[in-house]
Amino acid sequence: MQYSSKAPATRLDVISLQENLDARLMDRQARETGICPVREDLYSQGFDELIRQVAINCPERGLLLLRVRDEIRMTIDAYKTLYESSVTFGVRKQLQAEQGVGAMEEKIGSLSEAKSALENQVLELRNKVDTIEKREAERRALAEKKRKDEIEFVKYQYQHLDTFLKSLGGKA
Repeated sequence: MQYSSKAPATRLDVISLQENLDARLMDRQARETGICPVREDLYSQGFDELIRQVAINCPERGLLLLRVRDEIRMTIDAYKTLYESSVTFGVRKQLQAEQGVGAMEEKIGSLSEAKSALENQVLELRNKVDTIEKREAERRALAEKKRKDEIEFVKYQYQHLDTFLKSLGGKA
């Protein structure tokens, strides 16, 4: 068990505390950036020592620093909880997305088959339309030719009948 000193902290004690903190960070190989539990633990111990030293000189300041420390710890715990729940949420969404990939691939396959079938149907119908249009054009051309032939025949008969009537002596 270790007892805390009741003597007020001097400037030399604070410098010693800083050097001690730096030495411990080096010894325990704490990372300088990012999330490091070792660094977090050492800074927490250093902050507790600062609170002890301040509380000896002025208990009101010490109590205020204790409240600040507790609030910071609660905030960090809330962030950790939020981070863990967001990671869980992200993993759950990733699993849902991976499960949905198979269904989507099946749906894409079936829609691609349906698209191909419909494209084939469109081609068949276009071919039928082209064939029907060609037949209709040929039928129209044939009907037109037949009408022209009939008109020519009627004109030819008219001329012969007119000539025949004139030769009989009638007036046309």
